Amino acid sequence: MLARVANNLFWMGRYIERSEHIARYMNVNYFSSLDAPNELSQSRQFVLRSMLFVADEEELKDMKELDEQKVLFDIGLNPEKQFSILSSIQNAQQNANGARDLISTELYESINTLNRTVKNYPASKFVKDGLFDFTTMITANVASLRTKIRGTLLHDEVYAIIMLGIYIERANQVIRIINSKYNDALVEEVNSGVSVDDSYEWTTLLKCVESYDMMRRYYRKVPSTRTVLDFLILNPDCPRSIMNSLNSIQYYIGFLCKDEIPHKHSAAFLIGKLKYEHQYKTIEDVQGDIKTCIEKLVDDLSLVGEKMDKDYFSLY
Repeated sequence: MLARVANNLFWMGRYIERSEHIARYMNVNYFSSLDAPNELSQSRQFVLRSMLFVADEEELKDMKELDEQKVLFDIGLNPEKQFSILSSIQNAQQNANGARDLISTELYESINTLNRTVKNYPASKFVKDGLFDFTTMITANVASLRTKIRGTLLHDEVYAIIMLGIYIERANQVIRIINSKYNDALVEEVNSGVSVDDSYEWTTLLKCVESYDMMRRYYRKVPSTRTVLDFLILNPDCPRSIMNSLNSIQYYIGFLCKDEIPHKHSAAFLIGKLKYEHQYKTIEDVQGDIKTCIEKLVDDLSLVGEKMDKDYFSLY
């Protein structure tokens, strides 16, 4: 397979996964704030800053007072912003074009249909009263795309490359969302006196990654710093956890790397090292210095993505 085509498949998977996480984060963060237990969590500025932090924290550096409609448009439908949902869907479609001969007609047509729908979605409606409908439509369509990936493609190298893109992006998005909500909990503690451990932001975090019900079933406790971080970082049975994604990445990279013992500078070695590091990590290790642990994971996952891109999908 040409590196260019493999690159298209990898990034198609990443952009599909990215659009869903951004859409759900906008939906849950915005509407959960309406029922939040304190004024800060209900504050529109607080919510908008949290959204931008996940979408592209660089946008926060030069902005003081945020305009709600502008922020929603930028994250949702602004074609000039690379972090927007529209840009992610368009990029997924362009990458699907580059790998057309290797994917099914059903998957290809579904990506094209979603791209047209998002591209033609009225911006004026979206920023005024269309947030719920738009973000729900995105998450439902991405779920359908995943079904078509699993149900219409051969489970070979093509499938493995797409799944690598999906899981590396999922891990990146989940740790970014954890980072955002942890920062929100710290701000809430300073401004409202609510301890980080009892923060409402942990409940919002779980809902942002579709893990609230399963976390309650697993621990039979209300969300807290300990239970949420343990579930979303270390629990291999949670399909949205970092550990689950690392296990999946290591499995699918086995389709590309046939070395029994990968070279120490390879992406496969780095992924294995990161996986086993977290497999034997305890929640006490994470809680010892939460901020450092989260920031290290953000950096490590970014490095994994870059190394994978260089080893297998680089065009140069």
